[in-house]
Amino acid sequence: MWIYDSALGAAAGEVRLKNLRERGALTVHDAITVTWMPGVHRPRIGHLRHETSAAAAKTSVLGGLVDRICQAPVPGSAAGAGIAELARRLVGTGIDQQFLEDVSAQLRPETSALLVLSGDADLDEVRPVIERGLARGDVILLHAQLPHDAPDVLRAAMRDLRDRHPQG
Repeated sequence: MWIYDSALGAAAGEVRLKNLRERGALTVHDAITVTWMPGVHRPRIGHLRHETSAAAAKTSVLGGLVDRICQAPVPGSAAGAGIAELARRLVGTGIDQQFLEDVSAQLRPETSALLVLSGDADLDEVRPVIERGLARGDVILLHAQLPHDAPDVLRAAMRDLRDRHPQG
């Protein structure tokens, strides 16, 4: 997950990701952008394959995850399931409570993010892109190492959450 210090930063990251994918440098299982414009209460979640469909983003595993994170109450609040409950539901996926709290803390108005669930990365191709982004200083990289079956496990966990706690 790349978190940019501007609401439009993820758009540039999306271009770089598409370039890496076209070069065969990695396999993308799911990818979304999160754009949080100034003055708006919630971020916009966009799916890279269906950029005009907010519904497609919310049905993606990453879109559903970010939607849950953004709806989680502030730590210490009694309302809703919260980050700790979400982390308990995601046990075994490679995504832990600390990662979810870091995402929640970094996503705020006037930021954007590019979340990618990927595999089969050619590190010789991907590493220079990551290093250039970090060298600019306008992006933070959050990373979780997931098991090989992560896409299926995450889909099942998000489906279970959706069934048990439907959102209005």
